[in-house]
Amino acid sequence: MKLIVVVSGLPRSGTSMMMRMLEAAGIEPLTDQLRAADEDNPRGYYEFEPVKGLEEDHAWLADAGGRSVKVISRLLVHLPGEYRYRYRVVFMRRQMVEVLASQRAMLERRGAADHQPPDETMKTLFEKHLMEVEHWLQEQENVEVHFVSYNEVLENPTKEVAKVGAFLDLESGLEEMAAEVDHQLYRRRSSC
Repeated sequence: MKLIVVVSGLPRSGTSMMMRMLEAAGIEPLTDQLRAADEDNPRGYYEFEPVKGLEEDHAWLADAGGRSVKVISRLLVHLPGEYRYRYRVVFMRRQMVEVLASQRAMLERRGAADHQPPDETMKTLFEKHLMEVEHWLQEQENVEVHFVSYNEVLENPTKEVAKVGAFLDLESGLEEMAAEVDHQLYRRRSSC
């Protein structure tokens, strides 16, 4: 089976941006376009609805070979470990204060901010989750992982795209990937 490129990370960490960048490099995304672009992701979410049921059903992975698919970090542990599946995970990291601010802004627009725990609680939960999932990733024999800083991609797209390109063995499309970085969408900046 062909390699599957998995783009993952916390919510609001730049996964949609990376999916768009990979598409520009010629890696076809596995997406159903059911979640329409909106104010929070004006260039699209690049989601595939069956991913949400990964724990119960992963038959759709048979169609993912040679493509990229976005899998939220909490679902990564449900990727099948069978030998026929090989994954290269591009794991997005973003400054936590920005993740929390972006998440809060999105929830406020949707009228759901009252149901969100305080930022300090979310920070603790997210950090614990990241430690667990990063440990899990390192333990998998059929998974290679490359961690990408959202903030560094915005600061120096060419340099960071070269690293992703090397990880994915891309021989072309790097300029197109870098051109997809849209600084106007960097709206929740850290003051740190």
